[in-house]
Amino acid sequence: MLQTILFATPLRRLVLGGLLMAGLGVLNSRYDVTALAHAQAVPIATDKGLKDYYKAYFPIGVAIGPSSLKGPEASLIIQQFNSLTPENAMKMGPIHPEENRYFWDDADQIVNFSQVHALRVRGHNLCWHEQTPKWLFKNADGSVVSKGVLLRRLHDHIDTVVKRYKGKIYAWDVVNEAIADDSTQFLRNSDWYKICGEDFIAKAFEYAHAADPKAVLFYNDYNTERPEKRERVYRLLKKLRDAKVPIDAVGLQAHWSLQEPTQKELRATIERFASLGLKVQITELDVSIYPWEKSRREKRPGEADAYTPTMEQQQAEKYRMVFNTFRDYKNVLTGVTFWNISDRYTWLDTYPVAGRKNYPLLFDQQLKPKKAFYEVVKF
Repeated sequence: MLQTILFATPLRRLVLGGLLMAGLGVLNSRYDVTALAHAQAVPIATDKGLKDYYKAYFPIGVAIGPSSLKGPEASLIIQQFNSLTPENAMKMGPIHPEENRYFWDDADQIVNFSQVHALRVRGHNLCWHEQTPKWLFKNADGSVVSKGVLLRRLHDHIDTVVKRYKGKIYAWDVVNEAIADDSTQFLRNSDWYKICGEDFIAKAFEYAHAADPKAVLFYNDYNTERPEKRERVYRLLKKLRDAKVPIDAVGLQAHWSLQEPTQKELRATIERFASLGLKVQITELDVSIYPWEKSRREKRPGEADAYTPTMEQQQAEKYRMVFNTFRDYKNVLTGVTFWNISDRYTWLDTYPVAGRKNYPLLFDQQLKPKKAFYEVVKF
């Protein structure tokens, strides 16, 4: 792909490792571009992708749906990433809509695409309080199922899904977001918890491990950089480790913003979980241009969807900080996954505020690299 780089005056030396300057031959770190001082723009062929820049550090992934497996988005995936996460296709509701029926098409397409292009796959997810099918928690007469019935259904679901993709999916988000949002509580008061107590968490990991002993098993959650939430997640993970539950890793969702986290909070989080002997991954990375406001559902009157130059610069600086930090922990982090491909579509366009455009990723609505991209690969 070609990206136009605009030069300021006076022009400084341009060093973009591994990039080719179209029409000028091979550009290396000693090439003095002062002679181009009067040029308005120079096209750069960005042959290297994120996965290439970070080859010595960790895999770089992206969450996708089957619609992204063709056209320019597919080309961008192949060029930039070496790991995929199904955004929705493997969640229990979409993949298991009825007790005796599975819908495999979307998940199979993503796994097959990954096999063809030698991409790793993270399975997402096996047990969550959202996007669950209607039949899951109810008996045929509409009454609430017993703990024994619900655990059997959880076992059958995990066993079937994990075994189908055994050897093709290297890691699973087994339990997703079990910690309560309310800081005065420990576990979320979900239907899983109401019926099974906390036993469903350990059982989910046991079922997944039995179905594929080689898969890396994750607990996955958000706001893990906030100290009070971090400590409750730590408490859960330590309890599981002490009980010899087969949990291997923790996923930090990393739905961040221009305001948070700080580098101090990020470092403390990575080190805290690594101290348990767990692998750590960044599983759902984006940097919203808006502060985190989960409770707000509608746009304010007159609220614009503008992506201002100030926002763009702040976002680039935030991405630079977090990736500088990630590289410092290359012996701890085993992967970084972006949640969606580009600003053309992102889940933050509809959540938490419906219809409010967000610009949280490294590629713009035309699939071109943003300022933040160049900060991420500048090291």
